[in-house]
Amino acid sequence: MPTYLSPGVYVEEVEAGSRPIEGVGTAVAAFVGLAEKGPVNEPTLVSNWSQFTETFGTFVPDTYLAHSVYGYFLNGGGNCFVVRIGSGSNGKGKAPRAIAGPAEASLTGLKFTALQNAPRNKAISVEVADAGGEAPAEDHFKLIVNVDGKPAETYDRVSVKRGPDNVVTKVNEQSKLINIEEIVAGSGLAKPTKGTTELEAPPPAPEPPSTDHLSADDYVGDAADRTGFSGLEAIDEVTMVAVPDLMAAYEKGAIDLETVQAVQLAMIAHCELMGDRMAILDPPPGLSPQQVKEWRVDGAGYDSKFATLYWPYVKVFDPPTGTNRFVPPSGHMAGVWARNDDTRGVHKAPANEVVRGAITLQTQITKAEHDLLNPVGINCIRTFPGRGVRVWGARTLSSDPAWRYLNVRRLFNYLEESILLGTQWVVFEPNDYALWARIRRTISAFLVNEWRKGALFGLTPDEAFYVKCDSETNPAEGIDAGQVVCQIGVAPVKPAEFVIFQLAQFSGGTSLVNE
Repeated sequence: MPTYLSPGVYVEEVEAGSRPIEGVGTAVAAFVGLAEKGPVNEPTLVSNWSQFTETFGTFVPDTYLAHSVYGYFLNGGGNCFVVRIGSGSNGKGKAPRAIAGPAEASLTGLKFTALQNAPRNKAISVEVADAGGEAPAEDHFKLIVNVDGKPAETYDRVSVKRGPDNVVTKVNEQSKLINIEEIVAGSGLAKPTKGTTELEAPPPAPEPPSTDHLSADDYVGDAADRTGFSGLEAIDEVTMVAVPDLMAAYEKGAIDLETVQAVQLAMIAHCELMGDRMAILDPPPGLSPQQVKEWRVDGAGYDSKFATLYWPYVKVFDPPTGTNRFVPPSGHMAGVWARNDDTRGVHKAPANEVVRGAITLQTQITKAEHDLLNPVGINCIRTFPGRGVRVWGARTLSSDPAWRYLNVRRLFNYLEESILLGTQWVVFEPNDYALWARIRRTISAFLVNEWRKGALFGLTPDEAFYVKCDSETNPAEGIDAGQVVCQIGVAPVKPAEFVIFQLAQFSGGTSLVNE
């Protein structure tokens, strides 16, 4: 409190009774896989497809990362983090640089650089000779580009002076082998004398990314080294994790099914450890409904409220080949989650939503087959006449009925993270009745707002939630230990998964009127 030493009127700013809690983001995906270029094992934020292609390149044959990220943005996704694993032949995930050979005295003032698309591992030289033809101008000369000592490109009657015959302009516009750069101003250049300059050929082109040499450790990584999806522990914004290229490696035979399950178990463990994100798993490709159920129940046997599984694969257009191909659904599903959160809210189950970009499905399942898959937590994607390709399931892989539905788990993730970040001001405050009352008011105000959005079940706020922070939850021994305990209970809305209309037959006709 301030000290008042003289009479007067004083104005002070005081804090309100409660501090507002702001809801955290719920739809930030993270993708782990192979890319054409870009930083390796560095989680990189991208906000749209253009940023992805600029940083990581475009679609790569026999991989799924680019298709998944494209499907994510196409279906309404916003920000996402991309972790590139593998690095091609150069080992560091960076494109090789062009190498410029040292210019000789006869070509002082001009720097020659071999282009990336020049022949690899071949000797490239630049030769200056006398200009051809009759009566060439005094400043004209002939520039010959040799590959392994044989002329490959010839530029006759060129000059270092400005004008239509300028050697720099002509070569840079037409050459497929070299590039010329003026080191000094054009007015300071002199006609080069006859001679030859040897250039180093560009290094071998990097090999396209491949799953052939990847192991489970490449996908899982290490949190301390910030590699794989374990490196995502340092990024609190992530709420969804997908590893689509895991199935690309399995499809090519680079890893076996046990390795797939080991990586997916590590994904689930990562999400359970963080407590604020969900693992979107992909099943192995090419399975029938019976096979995918057997793999889910007898093979994988996952049981987690922080994981979900979608099936079957979706058919999309593949730009590199100009044809269609089947891709894992995880990227498209992450985009559907993001779109659902934006239009309805995280409390709404992300199902009965159109899958944008999906031409058709790898398997058209029947209702009887769906009856086998839904009880074991396999969220099916189905095609309906006149309604397109839609997500037709919203379950986790948990055997606990309390955490059966995906929207319930994600709602709790959202509430927990929002309350965690919005109550940091409580730390080191005096642990007394006044603090308990402020905590109750702060959290209650936040939950009332969520109830009004339709996230909580109940006709009144008292039916939807409770917040208890008093002397009963904070006994003397707890206060002496420096603890303040607040108990919160919420009633989440559950999805109308089974809609039942009961029809009965009754005798209609005339009504009896008592006279």
